Amino acid sequence: MAGVTLKTVAKAVGVSPSTVSNAYNKPDQLSAALRDRILATAHELGYAGPDASARALRSGKAGAIGVLFTDKLSYAFSDPFAVGFLAGLAEVAEEFRTSLLLMPLGAEDTADNSTAVTQAAIDAAAIFCVPHGHPALDILAARGLPAASTDPGNYTDSWVAIDEVAAATGLGEYLTRLGHRDVVVLVDNAQAPGGRPVEMGFDEVAGGNPTLRLEGLRKAMPEARIRVVSGGYNAFDSGVTGAGWVLDSQDRPTAIVGLSDVQALGAMEAARVRGLVPGRDLTITGFDDIPAAAQAGLTTIHQPIKDKGRILGRLLLDPEHTEHQLLLPTELVVRASSGPAPKTN
Repeated sequence: MAGVTLKTVAKAVGVSPSTVSNAYNKPDQLSAALRDRILATAHELGYAGPDASARALRSGKAGAIGVLFTDKLSYAFSDPFAVGFLAGLAEVAEEFRTSLLLMPLGAEDTADNSTAVTQAAIDAAAIFCVPHGHPALDILAARGLPAASTDPGNYTDSWVAIDEVAAATGLGEYLTRLGHRDVVVLVDNAQAPGGRPVEMGFDEVAGGNPTLRLEGLRKAMPEARIRVVSGGYNAFDSGVTGAGWVLDSQDRPTAIVGLSDVQALGAMEAARVRGLVPGRDLTITGFDDIPAAAQAGLTTIHQPIKDKGRILGRLLLDPEHTEHQLLLPTELVVRASSGPAPKTN
């Protein structure tokens, strides 16, 4: 029916327009029976509800949080760490009747062409895996949007994180006790040429968590030879590629450390197809403790992934959450994929 408005529905039901509005925006203020009668009448009349953009203009709220990350959109649905983090964040967003807007950023974005961040109808931003100094953060600042981050000191004073250096130091000390002195570290490198594995210098590793984890390993293993290799961006296949390249060389390490579990699991697959048994013929470790790590027997650093998302959500949405800087605990979880360094002849 053309021209049906909120007032039309109110007249048909015999209530005030504000009561109809509450049926959509503040349902807890109405009885279930009255709200059902209003919605049923609206449906019969062909009224779809208040205009979302007009409601946002009146309230000054968009009802959405933007989730910023520098990866492809598919990463949010395929990477186990991202899935767990977003599940925790979504739990809190649901509690506060807030939507999530996924906003993948390109590393090449500039303040002139980052239209998504400039124009996004969001009330706040969750900064998830965005490097320091990214132009999108300058846009957030210009808009005056509140934000919380998974990286201390990245744009905002509100953050939830782990001590990356300390966690990696603990892993390095464990490897040292096992006698490992020749280690390859698998890192994320979206710029790997044609997906071919490359050996990288420490200064070529992207900043943020990878750099901090490398720092911890190097701190704990000053006498070890540590090489950095990448088979591509952060994915299982990249771990297969990078580890396979290393294992096929004449200069095979005694331990491979994936800076994420997905790459470490790829390294375990590369070892398996070559007849090598992790924990006996070489050590393979990861970082994060995603669900698949336990199933595969992967030694790794556990961090509370889902809790990190939940807490970030509370930092942004819960006015009763007064702590704005939280360091979460980590734990070295030893499983079958690690063991003493093989003796050389």
